[in-house]
Amino acid sequence: AAAAEAEVRLLLQEARESIEAARSYRRELQQRLRGLHQAREQIKESATLTRDVLEQHFSDLKGTLKKLLDERLMSLLQEVDVIEQESIKPLDECQKLIEHGVSTADDLLREGESAVDGDVGTQNEKLCNFTKKALHIQLDSLPEVPSLVDVPCLSAQLDDCLLTILKNQIFRHGTVASRPPVQLEEFVEKPGGILVRWCKVDDDFIPQDYRLQYRKSTASHFEDVYVGSETEFIVLHIDPNVDYQFRVCARGDGRQEWSPWSVPQLGRTTLVPHEWTAGLEGYSLSSRRNIALRNDSQSCGVLYSKAPTYFCGQTLTFRIETVGQPDRRDSLGVCVEQRNGYDSLQRDKAVCISTNGAVFVNGKEMTNQLPAVTSGSTVTFDMEVVQLGPCSNEGGNFKLRVTISSNNREVVFDWVLDQCCGSLYFGCSFSYPGWKVLVF
Repeated sequence: AAAAEAEVRLLLQEARESIEAARSYRRELQQRLRGLHQAREQIKESATLTRDVLEQHFSDLKGTLKKLLDERLMSLLQEVDVIEQESIKPLDECQKLIEHGVSTADDLLREGESAVDGDVGTQNEKLCNFTKKALHIQLDSLPEVPSLVDVPCLSAQLDDCLLTILKNQIFRHGTVASRPPVQLEEFVEKPGGILVRWCKVDDDFIPQDYRLQYRKSTASHFEDVYVGSETEFIVLHIDPNVDYQFRVCARGDGRQEWSPWSVPQLGRTTLVPHEWTAGLEGYSLSSRRNIALRNDSQSCGVLYSKAPTYFCGQTLTFRIETVGQPDRRDSLGVCVEQRNGYDSLQRDKAVCISTNGAVFVNGKEMTNQLPAVTSGSTVTFDMEVVQLGPCSNEGGNFKLRVTISSNNREVVFDWVLDQCCGSLYFGCSFSYPGWKVLVF
């Protein structure tokens, strides 16, 4: 009985496992069906959109061609009118001259016939007057009439090769691509931003520039956010926990037109944006509080982040927008806690870099030095945790592997702390006005 019961339990276990496997198999098949449905919908929607684009383009093209042909026809007809008018004008003047001569000859002829046929008493006087008038008119002077070979004979020269050229150009105009030459590859969350990466998927396509666009999922229009030769870009001013749609296209080497857009994809960030603390005299902030400007105030202190929003494993980036006069006390870096009364981060429980490139750890300058920062320079901080000994809420030995990069140079060192730090503040200090720094 016990053996039979054990066998039944085994069969039940196998049956349950088979049922769970069948459910998992069904879920996977359903997911694949949804994938097939999405693929089919993408093909149909993109085909419909492509048809609309082609029809609209060729409709516009036909309208433009008709307008151009009508304008050219009107220009040629006007040219015919001008030639006709200019050519006929001298003929009209010659016709008036001849008609006047005919009228004069008719009058003279009537006068001559009257003189010849008149009575004898007055005939002598009439014949004298007629003879004088005939001599004055110069009956042997005739106006020159141009021959037909000397007057314009209008014609139209229409070269049929235009149709051949247009035919060849039209038959080569436009292409239909089954897939775009570039596609979005990866989205990396950043505080208040998203790092977007894309790649070329057509081996025969040689890109010259890329064009990245994005929009909120609730918006109707995309907007350009990057145009250039790089294959990644950090899109800033992204609201956390909001879906954004991205797409990218490329322009081939030596060409003016852009390729078809990639398949749009959704990206989002769950990380709140980095912000400077507002209200500190000596610094003016942008509306999003991610840009700080050292103003003309004589007050000098450390401007900290609003909250400890830098976490190990992330990359913290400072970008120098404008520069002022450098000073050894200048600093850009991170710290465990905010401390008022200091004019620099060159102190305990902080790591920083000065504008002249000197690196400070807990207030001590390292022997390794980075290049001095200039306008457009980016300074990045990367940290990873290396724990030494026990760590608890009460504290303990804690080591961070720190990498500071600037102008294609970097220094790597270990930063030992006496407490666990899940998140850090960032800060900056500048002794003289004119410095502007963006943090992301």
